[in-house]
Formats: sequence, C-alpha cells, structure tokens
Amino acid sequence: MIVNYTQQGWEIITQRAHGVLAAQLAAHWAVKERPKRWTETLLAIAEHDDARTELESNILLTPQGGPLNFDMHLFDPEHCRCLSNFSLSKSRYIALLTSMHMAFLYKKEESSNPLVKPFLQEQAKLQKQWLDDLSISPTEANRIYHLLEWCDACSLLLCRNEVQPEQRDIEVSQGPAKRKYKMQQLADGRLTIKPWPFDTDSFEIQVEKRLLQQLQFSSNDEFKACFLAAPATEVVWKLAKT
Repeated sequence: MIVNYTQQGWEIITQRAHGVLAAQLAAHWAVKERPKRWTETLLAIAEHDDARTELESNILLTPQGGPLNFDMHLFDPEHCRCLSNFSLSKSRYIALLTSMHMAFLYKKEESSNPLVKPFLQEQAKLQKQWLDDLSISPTEANRIYHLLEWCDACSLLLCRNEVQPEQRDIEVSQGPAKRKYKMQQLADGRLTIKPWPFDTDSFEIQVEKRLLQQLQFSSNDEFKACFLAAPATEVVWKLAKT
C-alpha cells in the first residue's frame, strides 16, 4: 500500500488501486505507439502487483505500529512466485511483462540478498522462452515494458502527492520511445505532461483513497478493521495538453 502522512492522519492507497490508476493513464496512450497486443498490455499494467492484497496480508505494520509503505517491502520469494503464477494463468505475454517488472524492482537487492539472484536467473530463462514462444524480439519487449514502467512511475508520483507547486516540473520516467517526460501543475490546477504522449488533448483520471485518523495499531487485524471502516473517497486529476 501507498502511505502518505497528512495532518489528518494516514492516507492509504492500495497497491491494486495504484495499478488501476496506471492503467487509466495507459488507456489514453497515443494510438500509433500502442503495442499490438493492447488489451493484454492494459491488463498487465493494471495488474502488475495484483498479488499484494492488503486485506489478506499479515505484513502491514512497522515495528512502531504504523502502516507499512510499499517501498519498505524487501524481496519476498513467496509473493513474487504468487505474482508470477497469477500472471501466467492469464497469458504468457502478461507473465513476460510482469517478470520484467519484478527484475526491474529487485535487481538492486541482488548483491545484498542471496535469494534474489537465483530468482532473477529463473525469470531470465522464462523470459527468453516466452519471447521465443510469442515471437517478440527483446527490443520490442523492452519498448512495451517501458510503457508499463512509465505508467507505474506516473501513477506512483500522483499517489504519493509528489506533483510540485508553483508550476515547477517533476520528471516522470522514460517511456517506450526513451524520451524524458516531465509533469507540471498549471495555474488552474490541471496537470500537463511534456512531451504530451496521449491520444486526446484532455481527460480525467481518479484513484480511491482512505484516511485513517488512528496513527498506531496493535495488530494487522486492528489496522484492517480501521481501513474497512474508513470511507473511501476519490482523488481526481485533470490532465491537459498545452
């Protein structure tokens, strides 16, 4: 889950909700730059972390009893294998993109965690097999994956409230064309991205969040109960080409 500390308490956005926001961004991507297997690409983007289900997890709190932010999670073999199996049950194409994303996330832990290297080696073999099976070149696979990674990065930027004030730019990520994209909040509150990568000149996206006023929890079950009792509200962003 994505955890933001505010004056009112903990703002919580689940991993799956963040994935839905990423897919909303992808759904507006320029038609001429969309991969051939577009529906599966959208599913991969929306479901790239579907195995992280907060209401079924028992790893939700810090030692101090606060909610555990997503970037505090280290490599978890069981979680990764579960995610890999989920994605493979949909299609090898979705499994390929999911595998590439896991490699991107956990490569940095390879030197510090002995469990990571064999997992990445296994994923590399699977990726090669799936590329051959699907007749997709490594270059094309990387181009498609960079779209997933861009939408993931942009969604996280929004969910973490990282848009800069006073019309200052913030870099999103490199997309499939290896361009540098920057986001800016306009004077009227709308957001724009330069260069504009979408097929329409303006659109809205939204994500659900919950505000928990209780700051400390004695157990995962107490946190879950508080989460379910908190009303869900939507954050809406308007994006526009300038």
